[in-house]
Amino acid sequence: METVEETVDVAVPVRTAYNQWTQFESFPEFMSGVESVTQLTDTTNHWVTKIGGVEREFDTEIIDQQPDQRIAWRSLDGKSHAGLVSFTSLDADTTRVHVRFEWAPETFTEKAGAVLNLDNMQVKADMRKFKDFVESRGSETGGWRGEVNDAGATGEL
Repeated sequence: METVEETVDVAVPVRTAYNQWTQFESFPEFMSGVESVTQLTDTTNHWVTKIGGVEREFDTEIIDQQPDQRIAWRSLDGKSHAGLVSFTSLDADTTRVHVRFEWAPETFTEKAGAVLNLDNMQVKADMRKFKDFVESRGSETGGWRGEVNDAGATGEL
């Protein structure tokens, strides 16, 4: 498994940053390689990605969601990827967003990208795009404030 982490401070209140992150269908606007995300239910999403010419489709489930604090997810196939994003209010108008992805590179291109540290660079760039996206709007495109607690999930990756 590859692990990639990145932190970015965004100049919006924690509620705005959190609410925007819950709008999974907007991810293609700031995440390179994400072609589409379709929200199937409150806790499941269908992803289509294309990275290094390799297209993948998979479903994820949210396993832990605490409004304005954290969202954790994992792929339903048990191997593709998992993630955790946390939100920390630094002051009334600034939020620290920390994301951690774990994923299993499968193709030669994906494995080479991991070795060359391209994954870290991509996540860093995508988090900057999230910052620009949410700051330029000044408000979220929507938000889901429900809680998810999976008894089998620790909330840690």
